[in-house]
Amino acid sequence: MRILQLMNKVPWPPKDGGAIACLNMTKGFSMLGHEVTVLCMNTSKHHVRIKDMPVHLRNKAEFRLVEVPASINWFDATLNLLFSRLPYNAQRFISDEYSLELIKLLTEKTYDVIQLEGLYLCPYIPVIRKYSKALIAYRAHNIEYEIWERTAKLSSGLRSNYLRNLSKRIKRFEINHLNNYDLLVPITDRDGQILDELGNTKPRHTSQTGIDFASLVPTAKKLEFPSLFHIGALDWAPNQEGLIWFFDHCWKRIHQENPQLKFYLAGRNAPEWFERLIKLEGVEYLGEINDAYDFINSKAVMVVPLFSGSGMRIKIIEGMALGKPIVTTDIGTEGIPTENGFNILIANDADQFVEAITRLINDRALSDEIGKNAIGFIQEKFDNLSQAGALVEFYKSHVK
Repeated sequence: MRILQLMNKVPWPPKDGGAIACLNMTKGFSMLGHEVTVLCMNTSKHHVRIKDMPVHLRNKAEFRLVEVPASINWFDATLNLLFSRLPYNAQRFISDEYSLELIKLLTEKTYDVIQLEGLYLCPYIPVIRKYSKALIAYRAHNIEYEIWERTAKLSSGLRSNYLRNLSKRIKRFEINHLNNYDLLVPITDRDGQILDELGNTKPRHTSQTGIDFASLVPTAKKLEFPSLFHIGALDWAPNQEGLIWFFDHCWKRIHQENPQLKFYLAGRNAPEWFERLIKLEGVEYLGEINDAYDFINSKAVMVVPLFSGSGMRIKIIEGMALGKPIVTTDIGTEGIPTENGFNILIANDADQFVEAITRLINDRALSDEIGKNAIGFIQEKFDNLSQAGALVEFYKSHVK
C-alpha cells in the first residue's frame, strides 16, 4: 500500500509520546513493505533539519518538512479568544504553506490511505478530498478536549476560566470534524467509545502505540536499588501539576523515613518556576538526557502522578517494557489494560502513593516480580509490527 501520514510536528527525535506513536507507526508500515510518505509541520518548538535525521530512518520513508512556526503568542491567543470560535490550539496549525505542500504532494503521487496523526490535521480533509481519492483515516491520539477539561479542574482563577473556555471550544471542534474522515483509528478502546458517544459513525479500529523491542532491552546491570524516578516532558501541564502535587504531599513523608533515597527527575523544557519548586532534599533534577532507555534501566521504581491528560501514556508503556515497577494513578494507566498489584501499582491519593512506594523500595522481590510481569504484559499486547499489521489489514478491508 501507499500510505501518507500527516503530522503537526516532526517525529524526530522521539522524545515525547506523540512523536513515538507517529514514528513507530511509520517504521511499522515500512518494515511490512509499504511505501510511506510523511508530511510534517516543522514547528519552532520542535524544529529539525532533515539532514540531522538518521539515514536509516530516512530510508524507511520519504519525509517532507514544511515550515509552520505554530508558536504560542499571547497577543494572538487574546485575539483568538475575543474574535474567533476556533480553539487557539487548532488555529496555530492551520497553514497555507502546509496546504500548498499537501496539494503538491497529492498531485505528484497517488495514495491508498492518508492517515491524519491527531485532531489538528482534520482541517486539511477538504484539501485531501479535492485532490485525492484515498481513504482518510483519523488517528485519534487522545480525547483532546478532555486534557484541558481536566487541567481546568485542577486550576483556579482566570487560568481555570480560560481553560474551561478552551476545552469547550476544542470539544466543539472535535465534534464538528467527526465523520469527515472515512475511518477512525483511536489509540485506546476507551477513546473510541467516547468518540462514538460524541457521534462517530465511521468504522473504527483501535491501534495502540507499538513498542520496538529491538530498542527496549531491559537490564539490571547498572540498577540503583532503591531509587525513584520520573521521565517526561516538563513543559506539559499534566506532568508539572502531578509532580508538584507529589513533592508537596508525598515526597517529604517518604524521604523522612528513607533519608538516603533519591528521586531522579529527567525531562526537557522545564520552565524556571518549575525548577525552583523542585529544589528539594533528595531530588536530583537531570534535565534532558541523552539516552532515556539507559536512564530508565538504571533506576528502580517509576513514579507517574498524573491527574489530568488523555489518551495513552507512552512513557508508562516504555517503563513497563523495560521491567520497571510503576506507581501511577487511574488516569496514568487509562487506556492500558493493566492489573493493579500484578504488573503495576495504582495510587490515587497521597496515602496510597506513600504506601505503594514504601512497599516497593522495601521489598526487592516484589519490585522484581511486578517488573517481570510488566515485561510479559507489554510483549503480549504492544508489539509494534503486530499493531501496524493489524491496522493495515483494517485499511485493506476498506480500500475499494
